[in-house]
Amino acid sequence: MTLTTILFIAVALGIDAFSVAIGIGAANHQKQWWPPALRLSCAFGFFQFMMAVLGWLAGSTVVGIIEAFDHWVAFGLLVLIGGKMIWEGLEKEETTKTKDQTKGFQLLLLSVATSIDSLAVGFSFSVLKNPIMFPAIIIGVVCFVMTAAGMIFGKALTKIFGKKVSIFGGLVLIVIGIKILIEHL
Repeated sequence: MTLTTILFIAVALGIDAFSVAIGIGAANHQKQWWPPALRLSCAFGFFQFMMAVLGWLAGSTVVGIIEAFDHWVAFGLLVLIGGKMIWEGLEKEETTKTKDQTKGFQLLLLSVATSIDSLAVGFSFSVLKNPIMFPAIIIGVVCFVMTAAGMIFGKALTKIFGKKVSIFGGLVLIVIGIKILIEHL
């Protein structure tokens, strides 16, 4: 498989992470933007990398089982977190203390939700008898860069439009969840 093909696959996998990062960046009201951006980028890049490797290792066994409901898991997680972001965006400015989406359990949920497709890609590499390490590294690095770019873009939107951008971010997460569900049904 050529480097160009691997890069196209990596960008395709990173689009969901980029979109989610825009929403998270928009909802993040911390003065220092780079620690959350670094946390989210590292987590998303690592999960994209690991899911590709796990998909490759699992071969046809586990992926066949997970494929039956992976889209429901991603949909549920994204709608849940997106709904929470919309709720926080609708609350009065002075009463809201927005939870950092780049920490703890929410970071784990977002990382899993945005990297499930990478599992299937790893499985495809296994079926085609292609090695996985180099493509998985490329996938992880591209996702890292796209996530960081999304966080920066989301933060810029917040400076322009204020706190209400978190409503937009929540809607983006819900739309991505619906898109994943429709694509798999």
